[in-house]
Amino acid sequence: SAPSATTTIDANRPDPCMMAAPAATFNPTPPDGKALNAVIELDQLGVRLAGRQILSDLSVSISGQSIGLLGPTGAGKTTLLHTLLGFHKASAGTARVYGKDIGSEAKALRAMTGYMPENESFIAGISAVKFVRLMAELSGIPPWGALERAHEALYYVGLGEARYRNLETFSLGMKQRVKLAQAIVHAPKLIILDEPTNGLDPPARLRMIKLIREIRESGKVNLILSSHLLRDVEECCDEVLVLKQGRIAAYCNLEEEHRANKRFIELEAHGGSEKMAEALGDRGIEWASSGRDRIKLVLPDTMRIQDLFRIADERGIQIRRLDHKRDSLQDIFMKAMEGEPLGGL
Repeated sequence: SAPSATTTIDANRPDPCMMAAPAATFNPTPPDGKALNAVIELDQLGVRLAGRQILSDLSVSISGQSIGLLGPTGAGKTTLLHTLLGFHKASAGTARVYGKDIGSEAKALRAMTGYMPENESFIAGISAVKFVRLMAELSGIPPWGALERAHEALYYVGLGEARYRNLETFSLGMKQRVKLAQAIVHAPKLIILDEPTNGLDPPARLRMIKLIREIRESGKVNLILSSHLLRDVEECCDEVLVLKQGRIAAYCNLEEEHRANKRFIELEAHGGSEKMAEALGDRGIEWASSGRDRIKLVLPDTMRIQDLFRIADERGIQIRRLDHKRDSLQDIFMKAMEGEPLGGL
């Protein structure tokens, strides 16, 4: 069923076309709380287009609130999004969103999904508020409710003062925010953003990232963010799926990766790295030599950094340098592209 308006419809009310809706009243998320645990399930999904295999044997279950989709040009990111939206049929396997099959329940899925496409899909000669109203009506909201939601959505993305202007007069950054407004106007459970910061200057990019983070932090909506900008994904996403040549190259939980990084330590011990290594081994700590006076180790959950300094002091050793492992998203992405092992990813 289509999403309903969040406002009460009254046929006798005055024309709200000139009403100003305060940004604080707009809620871009559904009222029924958090989504189900399994957001996306890919089950040996394959897609062929024009005789070419675009996606092959994709199998993964993703439950993160904000999911990043990465991959080089031609990796199949947009094809995967379009398949989840029902634009392309699966040639093999299937996929489920919130447990609903993308083939047999595509209409229900589209009703609960907001989509911000990469390319412009505007209608010439109409204002921003008319365009967003039309998108709301196409999502199933009655005309009166659609118009009020359009006003509110445009205020929410910072375009309240410009909502009556024709879209042709908008800058690229403003057009991107209109696309975001039409994606959230019907309060979807899932919002799919395809390259939302593409082509934006730094201030416009920051505004867009702030809006995406605000929506994510509401805790009531799931996001899929497809981007070639690693920084955008790292700032906005909890989990990351990396595609390469139509296949899954890596899948990781960024929060878990960051927590694991805090336990992986490299230190420089002056005055007896062998004695330091022996002391670590006696306590059952995994370690390895990484060069002169350098030791890599995995700090157990029962130990703290201070314990390492205490062990060194007891043996007359100076710890001159201590670093946490810092595998950034760029490291993860590059390893995936090179085909290197990704450990626990």
